[in-house]
Amino acid sequence: MRKGIVVTAHVGIEELAARAEDLGFRSFWVYDTPMLHGDPFAALALCAKATSRIKLGVGVTSPALRSAPAAANHFAGLNALAPGRVICGIGTGNTARRTLGMLPTTMAEMESFTAALQALCAGQASRYQEGERTREIEFLHVGPYVDTAHPIEFVVAAFGLKAAAIAGRRGAGVISFGLLDPGAWAALDKERESAARAAGRPVEVNSYVMTSMHILEPGEDRHGDAARDAMGHIALSLLTFAADNPAFAESLLDEEKQALRLLLARRGTTATAPDRHKVLYRNYLGRIAPDERDLVVPSLIDKLALVGTRDELATRIARLEQAGVDELVIQPVVDPAAEMTEFAALEI
Repeated sequence: MRKGIVVTAHVGIEELAARAEDLGFRSFWVYDTPMLHGDPFAALALCAKATSRIKLGVGVTSPALRSAPAAANHFAGLNALAPGRVICGIGTGNTARRTLGMLPTTMAEMESFTAALQALCAGQASRYQEGERTREIEFLHVGPYVDTAHPIEFVVAAFGLKAAAIAGRRGAGVISFGLLDPGAWAALDKERESAARAAGRPVEVNSYVMTSMHILEPGEDRHGDAARDAMGHIALSLLTFAADNPAFAESLLDEEKQALRLLLARRGTTATAPDRHKVLYRNYLGRIAPDERDLVVPSLIDKLALVGTRDELATRIARLEQAGVDELVIQPVVDPAAEMTEFAALEI
């Protein structure tokens, strides 16, 4: 199993990227979440200048955030700084849209956006529409401006079969967040591969899962404070998603529903308040505060993060690899430098 790192875009990020490259990680990612974190392209531009081998990924952008020509310019421009090292993750903009109080884009829009980016970033023409006006567009100047010669890797964010099929039809890989069920991954991989074959697209592409990890010391409680601190940001991201999605909230376990109720009460909002986005996403994907540890209930730790002894983690990761996951991408939040070193040393 290959290894990667994901972090929020912030000042000094290039130091982490250089450290990740020195430790032998294959990829280094940043989230694309306006109003929450720094600009991903500015951050990765710094990382491109500080590294020479590691892949640089955006996980993930969306047609709801920027137009296809603007996004293509960002990625092809980054590709000029790090030729052949760029990974473009594309999704419906679930988090990035909900932080604005808006809904994600549709699957159809995501697929057409992916197709447009793939064409433009390869130096080809694509159709661009605003209202009833449609035109053919392409990069008019390359050279020192953008790089369309070196291929950019594309991956589609997927939690269900529809997105996996889009990835297959576009010849793209798959990326998912907090999905650690081998059965679910096997289904995604099968759907993607089937759609790829039907569309005559490449079948051998990369699949990534983003999560967090905590290696237990002998006798350590797997649901203790150290584990909660290491993965609490992922647990709270799921609870925040549930607060915005009543149907999903109904699928939660009883202890998770209680944690959701506590989260809403502490943030002073409700699941129907039109301004809930202004408080629900506070410190999103950052290390949780000690007074929020009780929201990270055991069931969330067990299903969303890799917490266990070295042998237990090796077994879980091997099952994910057998199910189609090619690369494990960890977000370190407690002590990033130390966690990266520990992850790099883990034999998987």
